[in-house]
Amino acid sequence: MIKFKTTIGQLDYINMKYLEIPKEVVDEYGTMKIRLVCTVNNVLSFQCGLMALGKGKAYISINAKRMKELGVKLGDQVQVALEKDNSKYGMDVPEELEELLKQDYEGKRRFDKLTPGMQRYIIYYVSGVKSPNLKLERAIRLIENLKKSIEGKETFRFLLGKD
Repeated sequence: MIKFKTTIGQLDYINMKYLEIPKEVVDEYGTMKIRLVCTVNNVLSFQCGLMALGKGKAYISINAKRMKELGVKLGDQVQVALEKDNSKYGMDVPEELEELLKQDYEGKRRFDKLTPGMQRYIIYYVSGVKSPNLKLERAIRLIENLKKSIEGKETFRFLLGKD
């Protein structure tokens, strides 16, 4: 685990708040292509990845909901602890999607062949609603569209049914 203090910044061109990750921390991991668990102020933990910020530094986005939970605002200094995320997909899989993939052999086979980023997109999209029924509906729609797509040429738009 790596601990350090950082400041909440903002990328103005996309109006996004972020935690700056110093070059020394990035260098210690040796890559930006890593999934991490980020804990802020010993209060809130979430799964994340590093994004290049320039000059060897990186950032982790932090949304308004998380900032509110922490009681912090733009410019505040926070304590950050990062550790490697050893979970299979780099984020928690909703039980509705997990159950569907247990029952749908072809859907599971196709899901497993996707890039990690596409897998996380599906997991994130299914997780994006509170209702278990809506989660199941999203999971079914995405996996059915995945099975209809050309293997190796899957797109987010097609999975969402927009192509």
